[in-house]
Amino acid sequence: MTVQDIRAFNRFYTNVIGALDYSRHLYAPFTLTESRVLYELAHSPRTDAADLRSELSLDAGYLSRILNRFEQDGLIERAPSQRDPRRRQVTLTVRGRETADLLAERADESVGALLATVPDADRPRLAEALRTVRTLLSGPDRGRPRPEDVALREPGPGDLGWIVQRNAALYAAEYGFNADYEGLVARIVADFAEDHDPHLERVWIAELDGRAVGCVMCVRDDAPGTARLRLLLVEPDARGLRIGDQLVGAVVEFARGVGYRDLVLWTNDILGAARRIYQRHGFVLSAEKPHRSFGRDLVGQDWRLDLHQRQ
Repeated sequence: MTVQDIRAFNRFYTNVIGALDYSRHLYAPFTLTESRVLYELAHSPRTDAADLRSELSLDAGYLSRILNRFEQDGLIERAPSQRDPRRRQVTLTVRGRETADLLAERADESVGALLATVPDADRPRLAEALRTVRTLLSGPDRGRPRPEDVALREPGPGDLGWIVQRNAALYAAEYGFNADYEGLVARIVADFAEDHDPHLERVWIAELDGRAVGCVMCVRDDAPGTARLRLLLVEPDARGLRIGDQLVGAVVEFARGVGYRDLVLWTNDILGAARRIYQRHGFVLSAEKPHRSFGRDLVGQDWRLDLHQRQ
């Protein structure tokens, strides 16, 4: 392996993905860098400019010019960060999220067209080669997954069944829940599969290295103008990558974007890690009540988020 080998590969790959003429490649008025900034904002709802600079290794002046343009075009909003008033928190507007979604859709189509040229029998070898390159060149923490390696996607065939199976297995192993909980999850998932409004209800699957590692649902609640967050789950070996934050952030932004006034959820007090995620996203405890369910004595909690109030 020589420097020239890697440079030759870089020239080949940038041409394959259209990096040098990205706006024409995706029929969108954004460079590859601008598209990546939009992607980060879409997948990290509580990002500030310093986070973006660090994550993308961008020059501060260059990033500032990109964000200024996005703000002028109505794609982002900036406000003082709640974590550090010296920083500016950056969030996508409804128009910005629609733009990011469109770019993601076109990128998926572009990569899908590229993948279609690879015979099915060769795809596992290609996937392994890509993982090998990423692992070997990922620096001191080579081999360790990073938050940016996680992608949120819509469920595919078998994913809804996976949600039921993993919820049942994990809650039995970690909290001693019995089969009653599996029955509850199965009914929730079946109701969604049989009858849901795709404009107002959605499921997200978190994927890492080609496998599902988390999920969450947003469904209509009985109360008018209210959405309900359900079945948040992150696999134990994928925790620590802010997947729960990504999933809850996706629900919050989706619910706000489609016009819900409130977002509610029900959980139990033993789920401490999940509660901390909800609190970070602005949920407020509205009620709690002891109950006997799933073979355990529990304290159920209702949490609510006012979507009219920007966090």
